[in-house]
Amino acid sequence: MSRRAGRGSRKAPTIFISAGEESGDLHGAGLARALRERWPHARLLGLGGHRMEAAGVELMAGLGELAVMGFVEVLRHLPFFLDLRKRVFAALERQGVDLVVPIDYPGFNLRLARHARGRGIPVLYYIAPQVWAWHKSRVRDLARDADEVAVVLPFEEAFLRRAGVDARFVGHPLLDVVPSPQTHAEWAAEHGLEADRPVLALFPGSRAQEVRRHLELFSDAAARVADARPDVQPVIGAPGGLDRAAYGDARWPLVPSAGGGLLRNATAALVKSGTTTLEAALAGTPFAVVYRMNGLSYAMAKRLVKVPHIALANLIAEQRIAPEFVQDAATPDALAATLLPLLDPRSPERREMVTGLSGIRERLGGPGAAGRVVGLAAGLLELR
Repeated sequence: MSRRAGRGSRKAPTIFISAGEESGDLHGAGLARALRERWPHARLLGLGGHRMEAAGVELMAGLGELAVMGFVEVLRHLPFFLDLRKRVFAALERQGVDLVVPIDYPGFNLRLARHARGRGIPVLYYIAPQVWAWHKSRVRDLARDADEVAVVLPFEEAFLRRAGVDARFVGHPLLDVVPSPQTHAEWAAEHGLEADRPVLALFPGSRAQEVRRHLELFSDAAARVADARPDVQPVIGAPGGLDRAAYGDARWPLVPSAGGGLLRNATAALVKSGTTTLEAALAGTPFAVVYRMNGLSYAMAKRLVKVPHIALANLIAEQRIAPEFVQDAATPDALAATLLPLLDPRSPERREMVTGLSGIRERLGGPGAAGRVVGLAAGLLELR
C-alpha cells in the first residue's frame, strides 16, 4: 500500500524525479530542495546528475549515460535505455512510489508517465516537452498520462490546455538562480583572466556528443575574433556534470559555467541552442546561437520541426533578437563576423540586442517556480 503524504500524515512521500539533461538536473535539484522543505523526511529517487544527487536524490542512472540526443544516437544506445526502463518501472512499485515527476526528456519520460499512470501513481510533468515545436502527437500522450503539467514558458499553458492537457504556468526556474556576490574583478581573478579585457564565452553544449560536434567550430570562430581583436579573452563554459576529457586539448581555457557566473561576466557569448540561450538573455549578455546535428538526424528534424526560431530566447521574445546559425550556415567566418560587433560596447548591434533581451525576463513570470510545483505535488498527493 502506498504511503499517505498530506500535511497531517505520519509518513512522508516517496517521489520519483526523472531528468536526463543538464538543465533538467539543475531544475530537478531546485525541486528536490523545495520538496525537502515541505516534507523533510521524503524519500527522493530518480534519474539525474550531480546537482540532484547533492540535493538528496538517490540516483538510478546519471547524466553521463542519459544525455543522448538525436534519432541516430538514441538508436545506438537503445539496449541501455530498454534495460533502464525495465529497472525504473520495477522500482516504482518495489519502492512504493507515491508521485512521479518527469522533467522534460520526452523520449524516456513520456513512457515513464504512461507506466506510472497505468499503475495508479499520480504524474506531475514538470517542464513540458516542446510539443509546440515538433512531435505534436505527444500532446495526446500528455493529456492521457499526466495528471498535471507544470509549464515554464508563458505560451505553453494555453497551447496545451486547448489540447486537453491540465497545464499550469509556474514561471521559469532560472529566475530563482541567485547571482554570486562576486565583483567582476574578483570573478576574473579567480579564473586567471584580466578584468579590463572583454570575455567571449563559448558554450558548445552540456553533452559529450554536443561538445564533439561544436567545439572545433566554436574554437575556430573565437580564433578569428581574437585575430581581429587581440584584447578579447575566449573561454569555454564547462558544465559541472561533464568530464573534462570531453574537451580534449582545448584551445581556450575552461571556466565553470554552473550558477551563471560566466554569462554574467562575459561581454558576449557563442551558444549552442538550448536552455543556455535563455540564461544568456536573463544575464543580458549578447549572444549568437548555433545548432548542428548528425546529418541524418538533421534531415529528419527539418521535416518535423515547425517553429520560426531555434533559440528559446527568440521564441519567448517572439522575434529574432539573437542571430541563429543552423547546420552548414554555422561557419567560423560567419560566426566571427556576427560576434565582433557584439563585443563592441559602441556598436548599434550590441545596443539593439541588449535592449531586446531586457524584455524577456518580464515574460517569464516571477521567481518561485519550484515552490509552485511543490504546491501542485501536494494537491496530487492529498488526492491519492
